[in-house]
Amino acid sequence: MTNLLTVISIGFLLGMRHATDPDHVIAVTTIVSRQRSIRHAGMIGMLWGLGHTITILLVGAAIIMFNLVIPPRIGLTMELAVGLMLIFLGVINLTGMMQWITNRLMPIHSQDRLIHSHSHRHGGEIHTHMHGHKPEVHFHVETESKGGFQSVLARIGWYQLLRPLAIGVVHGLAGSAAVALLVLTTIRDPRWAVAYLLVFGAGTIAGMMMITMIIGAPFAYTGKKFTNFNRRLGTASGLISVAFGAFVTVQIGFVNGLFTANPHWTPH
Repeated sequence: MTNLLTVISIGFLLGMRHATDPDHVIAVTTIVSRQRSIRHAGMIGMLWGLGHTITILLVGAAIIMFNLVIPPRIGLTMELAVGLMLIFLGVINLTGMMQWITNRLMPIHSQDRLIHSHSHRHGGEIHTHMHGHKPEVHFHVETESKGGFQSVLARIGWYQLLRPLAIGVVHGLAGSAAVALLVLTTIRDPRWAVAYLLVFGAGTIAGMMMITMIIGAPFAYTGKKFTNFNRRLGTASGLISVAFGAFVTVQIGFVNGLFTANPHWTPH
């Protein structure tokens, strides 16, 4: 039992370390670069880790419980998805499409501020008032929430919450086989192996929350005081994402042979 607890504890630490993989950090940086709140950056990290854990748990548990063998071409395709996603995130960040999409799906945060909201706490409850200052805007809506998730949703919106979750799911696909195979070499009991995946996922969530808050701090600071420098930081994150995504795509497609007749894949 002591050895098993040790392995589980190591799993949590390995999950935290797994969050620091370059492709993970680059992906969340493209999102965090648009945030102006360290708390919201931490929320993004938590959602990325949750999406990653969901995939790791589902795919990894299937491999462990049913002894599934993933063909090389499918394994490489899952890893290729990460490279293509990094390129996509970088491009929409560089072109401003990320901000445009956000504004379209979050009208209360649009740049022209036709409609915007104010929140304040009163009697333990958070009140949100939405109104506009242009003649064509003729409404005043008040909503109330108890705080917590509803408050975060009012400030960030569904799109901002679902995006890091979806990105985490894609990253989980790329790493699920490697994690599951590593567990099988250490823990023979399938039930404890699946429990290890849960602990590993918890460590990944904790690690990514810390990383996104650290990354988000300079963006939050410069976004309020140094707009031009903040814009350059966002551009740099987009360029890095495109470059690294292109490197991963070439590596998977040609070096590992996904686009050839003889692909070779080693989960890692």
